[in-house]
Amino acid sequence: MADLSRVTTWANALIDLHLDRSWTFRFDNAKTRAGLCNYTDKRISVSKYLAARYEDDEIHQVLLHEVAHAIAGTRAGHGPKWRAIAKDLGYEGKRLHDGAVATEFAPWVGTCPAGHVHYRYRQPTRPLACGKCSRRFDARYRIEWVKR
Repeated sequence: MADLSRVTTWANALIDLHLDRSWTFRFDNAKTRAGLCNYTDKRISVSKYLAARYEDDEIHQVLLHEVAHAIAGTRAGHGPKWRAIAKDLGYEGKRLHDGAVATEFAPWVGTCPAGHVHYRYRQPTRPLACGKCSRRFDARYRIEWVKR
């Protein structure tokens, strides 16, 4: 598990190395995404919940991903410019992070008829069907939600 003070040190070192000092780092309260590059505030943030559960290498990759966004600019998205910059920085991951999320904080837990478990952080407002059971909405695979 990554030590949060060490993550802060790495983030600030990457900012010093690749960006100007107008950029800052902080932890945020996200539970389903690992990192964020906020161009308006010139801030890179990482989920404190996920940083505490990921290994050092995984968090370092998240930081490289977000620094690549900061360098590439707002219009680059995950396109060729961003990919080239990310590769130059040493990023080895994919366009999106597919690691664990903080499901223990999700107040809504849903189960489909086949037993697949789903988590939501906000109350579902409309019927949802299990994406593992059907590619489109099918009432036979409707998820039943329970508040914890």
